[in-house]
Amino acid sequence: MKLTYLATAVFLAMTVPAFATQCPGLMKQIDEAMATTTADDATKAQVMELYEKGKAAHEAGDHATSEADLGEALKLLGG
Repeated sequence: MKLTYLATAVFLAMTVPAFATQCPGLMKQIDEAMATTTADDATKAQVMELYEKGKAAHEAGDHATSEADLGEALKLLGG
């Protein structure tokens, strides 16, 4: 039984950092899309607001919120 708990703890410790690395990848995709987008200024402002919220959530350790905000920003850019 202890082995099961230990194995679960090790598995979770190894997978959590993997999810955390999705946020910077999404931020990079947004940066690249913003460089070439033809979106209007209002859309760009909305994207940057979501980007900043997502970045702040990532830095606070709330990766689920970060991914949601960054994903929404990417959708606005057609990604």
